[in-house]
Amino acid sequence: MPLQANPLVAQRQILAGQALVNLGHLRVLSVSGADRLTWLHSLLSANFRNLQPGQTIEALALDANGSVEAIVFATDDGETTKILVDASRADALHLWLRKMVFRSKVVVAAEPDQVAIVGSWGDPLSGALFSFTDSWPNIAAGGYRYGEAPTEPWAVVYNAVAPETLAAMLANPNVNWASEDALNALRIAAHRPGLAEVDDKTIPHELNLLATAVHLSKGCYRGQETVAKVHNLGHPPRRLVLLHLDGSNHLLPEIGDAVDLDGKAVGSVTSAANHHEMGPIALAVVSRGTDIGAVLSVVGNHEVIAASQEVIVPQDAGKVANVPRASMLGKPRR
Repeated sequence: MPLQANPLVAQRQILAGQALVNLGHLRVLSVSGADRLTWLHSLLSANFRNLQPGQTIEALALDANGSVEAIVFATDDGETTKILVDASRADALHLWLRKMVFRSKVVVAAEPDQVAIVGSWGDPLSGALFSFTDSWPNIAAGGYRYGEAPTEPWAVVYNAVAPETLAAMLANPNVNWASEDALNALRIAAHRPGLAEVDDKTIPHELNLLATAVHLSKGCYRGQETVAKVHNLGHPPRRLVLLHLDGSNHLLPEIGDAVDLDGKAVGSVTSAANHHEMGPIALAVVSRGTDIGAVLSVVGNHEVIAASQEVIVPQDAGKVANVPRASMLGKPRR
C-alpha cells in the first residue's frame, strides 16, 4: 500500500496499530561471546548484567566528559546482544567498541545489510527476527525522572526483519505505511528525546534520559563522574521543553532556529511537527534559567513564531543529594 500522504491521518493510524513505519535510518550491531554482558555493562550507562533474553534496555554511550555520543537499545537472545543505533552514529560506536575489546571474550560486528528496521505500535511484528521495545515513559530500574511523566502515549517497537521480508511488505497492498514525520510528531508530543535533541555538549540530565537510559547505582563506565556529579550536586545547564507554537501563520520552524526571550537567544529548536490534536509543536533545548512562564519567540528565515512552554525537565533538576529525605517520598525509587 502506498505511504499515507496525510500525516495527521497517519498519526491516528499509528496510534490505532494500523500503520507501520519504515525506519531506514537505524542500524544494528551485534556483540557475541561469553563476556558480552559484563563487558557492555562496563562501557555503557545501563545495567547489562541483568539483561534477560528477550528484554530490551536503553543505554547511552558517553564521552569522558559525560556528553552523549549515542542513544541505543539493546536486546539479548542468550548468545548475542543486538544493539540498535542511528546510522549516523553506528560506525563511530562500532569502532569504539572494537577498540575496547582488549582481552574480553567478545566479538563485535556490524549488520548493515542483514536486517531492516520496521516500527510498529504496541506489539512486536509477527515474524520479526528480533525486536526492541521502547519503554518510555516508564522509569527503568536504577533510573530517575525529573518532573512529571508525559500524558501523551509512546509505544513504539523496533522490529528487525530480513531485507527480503521488508521488500515483500512494501509490495503488499494490504500493509499500511506511515511516514517517519508522522511518527516524529507523536514522539515530540510524548516528550521522547531522540538523537535530534543531541549536540556535542548534551548531557543526559538535560533531556530526561536518566529516566530510561542510565542506571544510577551501577559500577564505573565512561562519563559516569559527570552523570553522578550533576545529578547529586549540580544542575544541568540546559533543559528540554515542549513548545506549543502559534499556528496562525501556518509555519513550522526549521531545525536549529533560535528560541528567543526578550530579543536574546536562550536555546534552539531540535524537532518540529504538526500534531493531529495539539497542532504545531516542537522540542527545544533552552538554558536552565529561562523563565518557565514566559512566551518565547522562534526566530529563523520566516516570520517570528510565538511559543508557550510545557515543562519537560524542570529548572530545579539535579542536586538530589541535597533534597531532604522526607521530600523524596513518592519519588521514583532508584
